[in-house]
Amino acid sequence: MLNCVSNMLKSNIQVFSCYFKELPSVALRSGKTAGRRMYHTRSQGDSSVSLVEEFRKTLCSLWQGSQTAFSPDALFYVIWKIMPSFRGYQQQDAHEFLRYLLDHLHREMQGSKNGSPSPTLCNNILTWKNKCTTCLQNGTSTIVTSVFGGILQNEVYCLICGTESRKFDPFLDLSLDIPSQFRIKTRKDQEPGPTCTLNDCLRSFTDLEELDETELYMCHKCKKRQKSTKKFWIQKLPKVLCLHLKRFHWTAFLRNKIDTYVEFPMRGLDMKSYLLEPENSLPERCLYDLAAVVVHHGSGIGSGHYTAYGLHEGQWYHFNDSTVTLVSEEAVLKAKAYILFYTEHTDQESPAKL
Repeated sequence: MLNCVSNMLKSNIQVFSCYFKELPSVALRSGKTAGRRMYHTRSQGDSSVSLVEEFRKTLCSLWQGSQTAFSPDALFYVIWKIMPSFRGYQQQDAHEFLRYLLDHLHREMQGSKNGSPSPTLCNNILTWKNKCTTCLQNGTSTIVTSVFGGILQNEVYCLICGTESRKFDPFLDLSLDIPSQFRIKTRKDQEPGPTCTLNDCLRSFTDLEELDETELYMCHKCKKRQKSTKKFWIQKLPKVLCLHLKRFHWTAFLRNKIDTYVEFPMRGLDMKSYLLEPENSLPERCLYDLAAVVVHHGSGIGSGHYTAYGLHEGQWYHFNDSTVTLVSEEAVLKAKAYILFYTEHTDQESPAKL
């Protein structure tokens, strides 16, 4: 899972990986302890490790051009230290890991208490701020939010009194349900049903929905929980659009995987119809091209294996642990995607390179 996510970020989200590669290196220790790997023990303070620094070193190693496989052991142990829920060797969820990774990178670069970097790293980031003002603004935005950050508008409408409530929520990715009508398994003697598309999932996410009894809206005018409807609009699109397909379904008694194939476009994913104010957006800013796909192989969340497809210099590659294989576009399009990464479309002739 770690190799899968690292390779995806390395090869396909170039503005993101290049930013980290060009950051100055950080000396976390001095004197007799210089150079020692201090992150194996839990007794060290937060200044003994830096996720930003280990992530930087991992990306540099992946880009050095070696033909041999690289194992990100140092990054692995830092993640164990700062993200206790990922300790051990049991199967973990790639989407959950990606969110934790981006969140901790963001917090550490902000210098927050829960993800505070060493003083040296803080100084390096403040120096780098002058070189990349679009990534760090007023100490609140970072390269993480600059690349992956978008904004949703959440509208809730009370069906009793007509009061409408609106709020804006930032997002780093969108988690999309696979509509229930596409989850039905057909028998071998049955004709296959309609193919589920990524736009079906996006429409399901943004369509007007009546909330059920367990999600009654607290209406401030009625002073009580009332029946209501909910609708999402995208107020701001990110540079890199990360779409997570919710393939794992939980009930009171079991967990199962939704194995439905979802058709997704290689180029020209048009997000205009999901925007709050599409008339204020340039048409080309609403188009996205595929950059990477994460796939879960197996029957359940507690088992299986993750691999990734990534586009690099016009060629698609399949990342499978220590193996990297050149593949065709057709092979990518047949994948049962779990996470899709799209970059802003910039050229009518070729896929976007961000």
